[in-house]
Amino acid sequence: MARYIFVTGGVVSSLGKGLSSASLAYLLKSQGYKVRLRKMDPYLNVDPGTMSPFQHGEVFVTDDGAETDLDLGHYERFTNISSKKTDNITTGRIYSDIIKKERRGGYLGKTVQVIPHITDRIKEFIKKDISDEDFVICEIGGTVGDIESLPFVEAIRQFSNEHGKSKTLFIHLTFVPFLKSSDEIKTKPTQHSVKELRSIGIQPNIIICRSQQSIPIDQRKKISLFCNVPIENVIETVDVRTIYEAPISFFNQKLDKQVLKFFKLKSKKRPNLLPWKKITKITLNTKKIINIGIIGKYVNLKDAYKSLDEALTHGGISNKVKVNLIRIESDKLKPNQIAKKLKNISGLLIPGGFGKRGTEGKITAIKYARERKIPFLGICFGMQMAIIEFARNKLKIKKAGSTELDRNCYPVVGLINEWNKDGKIIRGTDKDLGGTMRLGLYDAILRNNSAIKKIYKSASIKERHRHRYEVNNNLKNQFEKKGLIFSGMSPDNKLPEIIELKNHPWFIGVQFHPEFKSRPLSPHPLFSSFIKAAKSFNGK
Repeated sequence: MARYIFVTGGVVSSLGKGLSSASLAYLLKSQGYKVRLRKMDPYLNVDPGTMSPFQHGEVFVTDDGAETDLDLGHYERFTNISSKKTDNITTGRIYSDIIKKERRGGYLGKTVQVIPHITDRIKEFIKKDISDEDFVICEIGGTVGDIESLPFVEAIRQFSNEHGKSKTLFIHLTFVPFLKSSDEIKTKPTQHSVKELRSIGIQPNIIICRSQQSIPIDQRKKISLFCNVPIENVIETVDVRTIYEAPISFFNQKLDKQVLKFFKLKSKKRPNLLPWKKITKITLNTKKIINIGIIGKYVNLKDAYKSLDEALTHGGISNKVKVNLIRIESDKLKPNQIAKKLKNISGLLIPGGFGKRGTEGKITAIKYARERKIPFLGICFGMQMAIIEFARNKLKIKKAGSTELDRNCYPVVGLINEWNKDGKIIRGTDKDLGGTMRLGLYDAILRNNSAIKKIYKSASIKERHRHRYEVNNNLKNQFEKKGLIFSGMSPDNKLPEIIELKNHPWFIGVQFHPEFKSRPLSPHPLFSSFIKAAKSFNGK
């Protein structure tokens, strides 16, 4: 029978609930237990798919095609457990489901209310699609006290009463500030946050105290006393030098031990922290640095390309180099600035994106990388921009473009309304923005004697997609005659998945998002190869 762990946050947002949940999940999994991680988001969007990265950071995509919160990326990277559609839900999705059911007469004329209908739907989500998991860790987005989070907090309170208090554990993550002026660590914000939680009917079993420095025992005792939590369950988490230290830090603080003790369970085996110690050592002690230029629209927002940043770091770890990201805003990149902006980079990456803004800057940068033999990786929209650049400058199709950006262009990239997946025809719909998306895991067949096949060491691959527009396959022969090879295709040979350039040390574009499958303990081969090429370029 599954045990449920609910993780809430207090005082301020962005404390690291996702990272804490993922670290705990790793520790429990490494001790022989089966773990599932879930995220409940309080915003009214049905999913983050149509939200600007400036609002919410990146959209993480699962194997089964769910557009989800970026915390699911943390879950996957730390546990190597693939998330599902059933692992993320929003207030918007819940209300949408409830209203649809009410319109169909599903409530038989009853008054539909937050309690019990909304809270019942949340509890249904918590229990859904659970089979033989030992632990289900549910992270509640937002901060305790927010109006938006109240239905979720009420639902987990009810869930604990119904499921049994011995099978539900509440972890509350708070911020313990240090006031430099008085040279004091202050526990009052944590006390008030726990008071707020208790006023809703939830007594936390464990409090994780996020702090910039170690919390003295007297202050921890104070938190224990006023928050009604045993001193051994007041866990401190001091800011780590790298996120890969987090599992080690929580293990040293005995978080996993206290969780198992609460559930009256014993460790089946000792957690293996050697891999985390190894990559932490590499990350902190590596002297060699290479610069990778990322040209995009959201580069100044830290979380907009979270998985991408992590995947590049993983590639650096596998090559024992430190990757320094040079973030360049594409809409401010002018042709006469290219040489100066890209002067000290060893590799160029154009990430995914939507919309016209900044596209010409990306195309100009790709031409610069192609002509000067700089290692280049184009992801999704980045691959499409590479196709357009090549069509304009090598095939001499001056009006080459994407119908996403210009309906009057020569469409080397265009919208498709149906495609094949696992032998079935999938048809897009214009009903909403997500209806025409090719989302989730798709196969690609790799060409013999290609660079990409050597990188993957496989004849076929499965990667996650998130896009509406496809490269025009009708121009394949023209591209290949000029040296741009379509080295990865969909199984029905209709959709180009990967391109690579002949007579270039490393120039690859992929229609999918490989960053979603990269792990710190298992770097994605595409990023490892890209950084290796950049490392060599740096040494010239």
